[in-house]
Amino acid sequence: MNPHASMIITLSLIMGPLITISSNHWILAWTGLEISTLAITPLIAKQHHPRAIEATIKYFLTQATASTLILSSSIINAWTLGQWDITQMSNNTSCAILTTALAIKLGLAPFHFWLPEVLQGTSTTTALILTTWQKLAPLSLLVMTTQSLNTPLLLLLGLMSTLVGGWGGLNQPQLRKIMAFSSIAHLGWMITIITFSPKLMLLTFYTYITMTTAMFLMIKLLETNKISMMMTSWTKLPTLNTIMILILMSLAGLPPLTGFMPKWLILQELTKQHMFIIATMMALLSLLSLFFYLRISYCATITLPPNSTNYLQQWRHKTNQKPYLAPMATLSITLLPITPTLLTLL
Repeated sequence: MNPHASMIITLSLIMGPLITISSNHWILAWTGLEISTLAITPLIAKQHHPRAIEATIKYFLTQATASTLILSSSIINAWTLGQWDITQMSNNTSCAILTTALAIKLGLAPFHFWLPEVLQGTSTTTALILTTWQKLAPLSLLVMTTQSLNTPLLLLLGLMSTLVGGWGGLNQPQLRKIMAFSSIAHLGWMITIITFSPKLMLLTFYTYITMTTAMFLMIKLLETNKISMMMTSWTKLPTLNTIMILILMSLAGLPPLTGFMPKWLILQELTKQHMFIIATMMALLSLLSLFFYLRISYCATITLPPNSTNYLQQWRHKTNQKPYLAPMATLSITLLPITPTLLTLL
């Protein structure tokens, strides 16, 4: 890619969500979302492959639809109230349209259909950006309008996302699709708690970014795209293979790893709100996600391919040093002891 074009795309990718986060006017927030969408589109289509072009078209059409709905909801709200302030959403129709649009932007169930296909059709680095940085602007809009949104609708979207995210990844052989369904499941936990404790939702989002970033960096470093390729990943970098299993268990929410902290706090907050049935359902649905995390770990550690198959042990080779991988992996595993300190911030 041309260096000038690469610089423009990178700056637009950084500035788009920042514009949306810092804005208080609907038109400015919509502009930031559009800049972010147009910046990531060339990165998805960078690979000269029909699947990449298909992923680009799917992403662009769904994001354009969501942006249109956001603009429509802001226009309806401005027509009713006569102002464009993001925090002043009192029209019920505008709130419903806005919730639908942001659910499409984030990939929440039942609007999740585009996320696994887009992640499968792009590179690992672009998939990492789509599952982390691109979620920042829609989530910030949800936080700014959380007082006006319908809590039962958000709880329904959260439960559906947790169910679809766990169920959809059960039989997936592709690692990027599994990470897409993992993203859907984690977003379900965030949306469930957003109206009760926005700060807890942000804490969950930050821990999710840390764990997902470490996992995608591991996938890229080990050069594995399928679960079947995980069977020989230990021959490349045995230590990193072990750390990756711990990160998978952290994503699943097993103690004493970092991923247990947000789920524990969310279940505690739901219990305080006397939503025992919702908390029980969320805890049970998380077992679905645990299954495919354990499946990846099983293939990466315990099983070895028979000699009669085409899976050959791969040579260890010198890889590029990633100085940011070690701190990300450490944070993904060892943050649970500082939970009391984080609770004081909430």
